[in-house]
Amino acid sequence: MQSMSISSHHRSGSRQQGVALFVVIVFVMLSMLLALWASRTSLFNEMIVGNDADYQRAFEAAQALLQDAELDIRRENPDGSSCTAANCRDSIPSAFQIPIDAQEVTPLLAKLDQHTTKCANGLCLKRAGRQDFWNTTSSTTLQPGEVKLEDMTKTNVGARYGQYSGAIVGGAGTANPILADTSADNRGGWYWIEVLRYDESSKNSGVIVGGTNTDHLLRLNLKPNLAYRITALAFGRKPGTVAVLQQTYVRQTRKD
Repeated sequence: MQSMSISSHHRSGSRQQGVALFVVIVFVMLSMLLALWASRTSLFNEMIVGNDADYQRAFEAAQALLQDAELDIRRENPDGSSCTAANCRDSIPSAFQIPIDAQEVTPLLAKLDQHTTKCANGLCLKRAGRQDFWNTTSSTTLQPGEVKLEDMTKTNVGARYGQYSGAIVGGAGTANPILADTSADNRGGWYWIEVLRYDESSKNSGVIVGGTNTDHLLRLNLKPNLAYRITALAFGRKPGTVAVLQQTYVRQTRKD
């Protein structure tokens, strides 16, 4: 009888040790799952922050490109002085020029119309078809007059930062590495300036059309009577990051 009691007690202790081992294994597995969840959450948050930072950097580069395009139109250096350096647009004989007088507008638009992209040296005709050309790729079914993005990001089609204004990457507010990246057509930043008639003389190329007179036009002191639509695009450092900004700009002359 005594030996049977000892055997029963031994089996009961073994069962208790087995339950304790199972509980420990469960807690270890839960701890591992919690650690894995925490690491994945941390990695996901890091990816979000990194992507957001990359887009913000591209956005700031696009803003700088808009300002550089304005300098190009005004023929100015970043400090406001006249742009006369070797890399200013007026100093490059082969570059298409921003019109100064009304008689220069029609010849410029005619020369731009001869190009497949309707753009040259950062100057363009009014874009035809869908306006978001930055979303067109080789797989996009193009409508008449539309152009793929890869055709617009070419040296003789778009313009880089400082290419026609004398601005230097690394100056005040321009330390963005994207602006200095010209290693490939799909790297760095580009801008394009559409030259638009601001009157009723050409309804196909004007930005303000309709009506039988010009009473609906803003009384702007323009010479020549043009408005410019600037599109700035900057590629981020990460694949797939692109920032695009647009603005309409008019250069008014001071009255004597």
